[in-house]
Amino acid sequence: MVKTRIAVLISGGGTNLQALIDAQKDGVLHHGRIALVISSNSIAHGLKRAEDAGIETAVVTKKQAGSQEAFEEGILKELRDHDIDMIVLAGFMQILSADFVRHYEKRIINVHPSLIPSFCGKGAYGLRVHEMALEYGVKVTGATVHYVNEVPDGGQIIMQKPVMVRKNDTPKILQKRVMAEAEWQILPLAAEKVAKRLMMEKNASTKQYQIAEAGALLADNAYPGRGILIGQTRTSGKAVCAYFIMGRSENSRNRIFTLKEGELFTEPFDPSKVEDPSLIIYAALRKYENNLIVTNGDQTDTIYEFLEAGKSFEEALQTRQFEPDHPNLTPRISGMITFADAAFAYKMSILKSEDPEGNRCGRYTYCYEPEAGLGHFIHTYECDGNPLPTFAGEPERVSVPDDIDEFADELWTNLNASNKISLYVRYTDPKTGEYDERLINKNEK
Repeated sequence: MVKTRIAVLISGGGTNLQALIDAQKDGVLHHGRIALVISSNSIAHGLKRAEDAGIETAVVTKKQAGSQEAFEEGILKELRDHDIDMIVLAGFMQILSADFVRHYEKRIINVHPSLIPSFCGKGAYGLRVHEMALEYGVKVTGATVHYVNEVPDGGQIIMQKPVMVRKNDTPKILQKRVMAEAEWQILPLAAEKVAKRLMMEKNASTKQYQIAEAGALLADNAYPGRGILIGQTRTSGKAVCAYFIMGRSENSRNRIFTLKEGELFTEPFDPSKVEDPSLIIYAALRKYENNLIVTNGDQTDTIYEFLEAGKSFEEALQTRQFEPDHPNLTPRISGMITFADAAFAYKMSILKSEDPEGNRCGRYTYCYEPEAGLGHFIHTYECDGNPLPTFAGEPERVSVPDDIDEFADELWTNLNASNKISLYVRYTDPKTGEYDERLINKNEK
């Protein structure tokens, strides 16, 4: 996966830059990579933060450039030299011209310490924003990440987060709390959202349908949640199905996979510690006639029952929606391999909330003809977070090797050591129906 190359522009301490660096390290900033930090101040502490993280830096000052035009041209040169796709303004105390913005339309984002359209625009920056909020007497303030256009703080809003104003707040106290509770939280999430969009657009526009290594995707992601991978081996033509589960809470981690007559189940490792059995105990993989069904919940049984009644995969999932586990609203992901005439095809689905309150469910189904060495990978979450961000976009394209042990080891080794729980991999010969399987449980009885 070729990640979106990001430049972060700073002028001071770089606390928002540090939030981005930490998010990249933790896998929250997954589809983008910070390739360059540019400072408009040669003594900005943010430069040291970048150097400590091994990120290239550059200094371009307006004083040395002599004019706004020369200043912006200096920045543009650094961006071109480092092949930058996207810009994040993180405490950058300079207003960029309309000409500059046009070079990176819908590719520059900024974090502002208020809930735009309140307390924003020319002259509203730094501590002054919080002074304005307290002078006005608002009970709620916050932070906004938005696209940058020719109007200061006037671009489309990407993400906002509110922060309560307290009785004894001063501008400095409020500033620190808005940074900790809002800016440092939403800036990495918004940067990831834009970076993923840009990566997908770039691939689509250049017709480059890249195939990633599944292990590399997992190694860069601390918490993909539960994942399904379906595809075809490179030379033997076998149908591949893999399913893994992860967990952050004690209830989620209290699980193992078990096999019963060719079907896969999640069960509690220690039954005495089960808090909510409805979301952790289910049939994960079942076979109905020539269909192999795999899901991350009890919709496995729903699909099985609908097929039994002569109905379809899609009709079954039309009756279901995401899990009711507020605030995460975990998506339901499903897959089905259909074998026929010594060959196979497969479908994948995700049911996910279309709004933070869980009022609307989006249902997406993807149908694939097998391609040698190619698999499709879908998982419940984009990455770690609170709440956990829902998987976005189409299933990721990954390579699939011929050797089942090699593939199982690649997946298990690269799943986050603290959060991984169980993995199941199955290779099926579509001509004979015979299959090999591998099962790994972190919890062993």
